[in-house]
Amino acid sequence: MDVKTLREVAQVGDPVERARILSRLMTEEQGLVTEAAKMRRQAIAEARESGMSLEDIAGRLGVSPGRISQMRKGPAARAPEGPASPAPRVLVQRALPTEPAVRGSKSLFLAEAERQGLKAGRRMLYVGTEPSSEHVAACLRVEAGTDIIARRKMMTANDVPVRIATSYFRADLFGGTRIAEPEFVQPSLQSALTALGYAFGHAEENLTARPPTPFERETLELESGEWIVQVLRASYSTEDTPVHVLETICAASRHIFPIGQVSGYDEF
Repeated sequence: MDVKTLREVAQVGDPVERARILSRLMTEEQGLVTEAAKMRRQAIAEARESGMSLEDIAGRLGVSPGRISQMRKGPAARAPEGPASPAPRVLVQRALPTEPAVRGSKSLFLAEAERQGLKAGRRMLYVGTEPSSEHVAACLRVEAGTDIIARRKMMTANDVPVRIATSYFRADLFGGTRIAEPEFVQPSLQSALTALGYAFGHAEENLTARPPTPFERETLELESGEWIVQVLRASYSTEDTPVHVLETICAASRHIFPIGQVSGYDEF
């Protein structure tokens, strides 16, 4: 992202679409975050002046109305230690590896949360193509920067944002299929992949702890200094075709990660 890119984005007529593009650019590169945030505040102000409510803007951007209020105020009006009203503590389990019955359900997160007695919610943030990051490109066996299909959702537990889950697919394999459509795939993503002729072969799952990106911090409403845990699962067909890469960004302080062991093959 550079000044030329920002100037091009400034010409986008729809103020909410302009704010959405700027949010994505801020995630990809942090060098011009301050200027992009200023432009985003201007875009949101224009949307408000046109008669849109905070709820309407929040719905289109995929965040809460409270988050829109924070975006409008800017960093100078926000407490440096984090959100003015920290989210209440909530703990969600994320099993490693995921049980097959859970993964084959309508939604991995909804199934997990139901077992734990939590009120679960999910909202689609984005469905479309975007340049692949290096770690996702490696899993999908494409060059970094190649356009791939992304399906990004935000998960809540007891109305607290806890997780961002993004499914990635190769555009050359899944473009023009139900996988690329903006709605939730019914009855499940797994059934859609099976209907397309893919049989599960094996998966590789990695867990990494790191500081959040600006987008992750804002979307999950994290406190200053709070980390995230990234779970990256790459699934391949019986023919070793890279079918599905799932990147789960978990608020570290709101998750427990039970680790399953294979019985009969372990030692004390």
